[in-house]
Amino acid sequence: MDQTQNTIAGIGEINGSIKTEINAIATVDDSNEKLNQIINSNQKILELLHQLKLTVSSFTPASQLHLLQRLNSLVMELDNMAKLSDKCNIQVPIEVLNLIDDGKNPDEFTKDVLNKNCIAKNQVTKGKSDAFKVTPFALLVLSIWPLMILKSTLFGTGFEKTSLGGA
Repeated sequence: MDQTQNTIAGIGEINGSIKTEINAIATVDDSNEKLNQIINSNQKILELLHQLKLTVSSFTPASQLHLLQRLNSLVMELDNMAKLSDKCNIQVPIEVLNLIDDGKNPDEFTKDVLNKNCIAKNQVTKGKSDAFKVTPFALLVLSIWPLMILKSTLFGTGFEKTSLGGA
């Protein structure tokens, strides 16, 4: 390949990686947009529920039409929420839902998970650190041992009889 072909191939690779990054960013932006739509729908449902509460608490036969309109608005917004939720894939661990059912803060689950992960990673790191503390001594023994064997065979120090169990 000549210089021009190398340059064109490099630009092609760069364009390919840029397209991949743009697609990834677009996917994230699309997910964020869907999530924002769900959040807005949630807020609208809460507002409609509050309005319904006020309408029901001050109900008179003359306000029945108003009550039905608000109920229809709530049903339409719940339908919109169901359609939006089909487009968005959010997975909530069952433990979080159990904590919410128990009246606890779901942040406790996040804290527990992070603590467990940190403890596990800390133990792995500590094991590696301890292994490196022992390694210099092991390397020293392994580097001296052959010299001791050689010395005992050359000079007959009796090392092989005592340490190696020889006759």
